[in-house]
Amino acid sequence: MKKTVTTLADGRELIYYDSADDIVRDAVDLRPLDAVSTSSEVRVDPLLGDSVAIASHRQGRTYHPPADECPLCPSREGRLSEIPDAHYDVAVFENRFPSLAGDSGRCEVVCFTSDHDVSFAGLTEAQAALVLEAWTDRTAELAELPQVTQVFCFENRGAEIGVTLGHPHGQIYGYPFVTPRTELMMRSAETHRTETGRNLFDDVVARELADGDRVVLEGEHWVAFVPYAAHWPYEVHLHPRRRVPDLRELDDAARTEFPQIYLELLRRFDRIFGPGEPPTPYISAWHQAPFGVPGREEFGLHLELFTIRRTPGKLKFLAGSESGMSVFINDVPPEAAAQRLREVASE
Repeated sequence: MKKTVTTLADGRELIYYDSADDIVRDAVDLRPLDAVSTSSEVRVDPLLGDSVAIASHRQGRTYHPPADECPLCPSREGRLSEIPDAHYDVAVFENRFPSLAGDSGRCEVVCFTSDHDVSFAGLTEAQAALVLEAWTDRTAELAELPQVTQVFCFENRGAEIGVTLGHPHGQIYGYPFVTPRTELMMRSAETHRTETGRNLFDDVVARELADGDRVVLEGEHWVAFVPYAAHWPYEVHLHPRRRVPDLRELDDAARTEFPQIYLELLRRFDRIFGPGEPPTPYISAWHQAPFGVPGREEFGLHLELFTIRRTPGKLKFLAGSESGMSVFINDVPPEAAAQRLREVASE
């Protein structure tokens, strides 16, 4: 992998990740951009104790532009974009409309490919491996920033999820705090260690492998399963068999196998609802241990992949119980979801 760091016209950082070492990236951003002005602020809810990012400047962000005006496609004559070069493998840049900025953290955009018309599932294994390298490198870089406590790499796919740009891309958030979901996991892991003397993440994976009903896909270094108490209609958790706290700690064998396992999962997701159905909307989220906090060594890196579509033409909305009280009601039994995801395996 070759990494090239440059800047955009308004001073934001842009990083190219290339599979070939002889690639030269010297294109210059010629857009007449003003410096980015943000109003990001983190406030703590006194009742719940969680943090909320207030970012009013995001109201003006780009919204469903035509394909020929996509800001994530490579630049071409007469159409300059966020990527000055005419082609790229993987590109990462600071978000022009960040939810978190300055002392409140950092937000980045990850463009998986310069091809506007593919999805992550359509990438080759080599391309997916390069994205993994980019996620890992960004985790390492952001971990060094004093204002970042936790790094969250994720992809939103589909208009139903709220995606406003159709180009295949994801985001990386560098939070200045430990997120509420991670705090809950770490609290559960601490309790489990106190009560059993064992690691919670190890025991969860072992339980799913022993039961087998919810296992979707197994590799030598990864295992994917629908969790016992799945929140979403179709939800899969992907764990490395050797527990590590974050992406930086994956060994070469796990990195090599990851593209095979992950691409197969994504392709199965697109087949859940049968032929003729539009691509399945999903959220794909890496859960990594925060930095410099007690209990970090107990955390288990894993990826959570889920869709809000519950059946053809129908979405799972977060209504009164979910939105009002954070109590999920799932219409699809986890065992049935796992069976369906096994049925749609690639031949």
